[in-house]
Amino acid sequence: MKVLVVGGGGREHALCWKISQSPKVSEIFCAPGNAGISEIARCVEIKASDISGLVDLARREKIDLTVVGPEDPLTRGLADAMEAQGLRVFGPRAGAAAIEGSKLLAKEIMARYGIPTARYAAFDSPGEAERYIRGLNAPCVVKADGLAAGKGVIVAGSTEEALAAVRLIMIERAFGSAGDTVVVEELLEGEEVSILAFTDGETVVPMLPAQDHKQVYDGDRGPNTGGMGAYAPAPVGAGEVYSLALEKILKPTVRALAAEGRPYRGVLYTGLMVTENGPMVLEFNARFGDPEAQPLLMLLKSDLVEIMVAVVEGGLDRVKVEWNPGAAVCVVLASGGYPGEYRKGFEIHGLDGVPPGVTVFHAGTGLKDGRVVTAGGRVLGVTAAAEDIPSAIGLAYSGVAAVSFEGMHYRRDIGLKAVAGGGETGLPQRP
Repeated sequence: MKVLVVGGGGREHALCWKISQSPKVSEIFCAPGNAGISEIARCVEIKASDISGLVDLARREKIDLTVVGPEDPLTRGLADAMEAQGLRVFGPRAGAAAIEGSKLLAKEIMARYGIPTARYAAFDSPGEAERYIRGLNAPCVVKADGLAAGKGVIVAGSTEEALAAVRLIMIERAFGSAGDTVVVEELLEGEEVSILAFTDGETVVPMLPAQDHKQVYDGDRGPNTGGMGAYAPAPVGAGEVYSLALEKILKPTVRALAAEGRPYRGVLYTGLMVTENGPMVLEFNARFGDPEAQPLLMLLKSDLVEIMVAVVEGGLDRVKVEWNPGAAVCVVLASGGYPGEYRKGFEIHGLDGVPPGVTVFHAGTGLKDGRVVTAGGRVLGVTAAAEDIPSAIGLAYSGVAAVSFEGMHYRRDIGLKAVAGGGETGLPQRP
């Protein structure tokens, strides 16, 4: 079968990599792809936001399955447009993907169906938001309602920081129309974990718990990014937390969306805070996380294409989803200045020198005169699997030490929360 993967980041490279291992697949297309993806798929210069162009491509090439990576085309109706042409697509329709496209909608659904989450209030006037925040006189979280590439969430430790967040989002328009409405939430205390699940709208099959590292600097400092690294399985999401997340959050959310007339088929990503009162929802995403997809797909033993077809056709209950033992860690190499302004076009060295067991997933890369160069904020995801988390951390960072480009920045503490006692672990350092 022919498969089309939509997107051009590290998540999409990992998807192409895993899909290429399926004996069911004869050819992979990717739109628009990147330098790394071009080695295993036929890249087509069509933007992920070009709905009609993607539908035309799928029809012209007789694509058997389209896999949508990013959230934007999902919330804008790519799955709907594909299905209207009789094309199979892995990813929710716009009505279901709106659970990520609008944080307010997600909160309203959770409130109606008793799904555990933080208390909140929503405002479309900056003045009203500011008055509410002054009345709180406590730490809180200020969120742009719409899509903001993972950067529209600001944790405010004081009233002044919260007021500044409202100004940034609603007055300075840092995230454009995504900030027309803000959601102000109570600040939950605990440790974050991501639990993703495959679902065909009825059966829900959770993946291994993973943990993202959103802040740009070590120790979870600095502004939010799209993600600076991830690992799986995350111990904080195991045992009772895992069971509660499935029975109290994931399954009820899929049922709630169906009841709302928004049947959900695809990957449902649940960002959780593990509090003293159990797991509570921080956010929903309508697709694989990036960079969580990289370690998760490296650990997935089953045929991903078989799972995706079962999701699309409503037969997920007949597929056994299996995982390899051990752990996997992904360290993101970013451009200097990210998530703010950064320069592009720097040659990337050492891609052929990473040790065995390390896979480098390309994110923001391009080709210039036959050389691989930087072309985005998050450039590469150096990913490794090993028998346990400390071994996977060490192997991933040995891969990081082999790669270089001007201005390269990365966190040195990916996965350390899972290591007893935390702190330094003797990770290889760049010379």
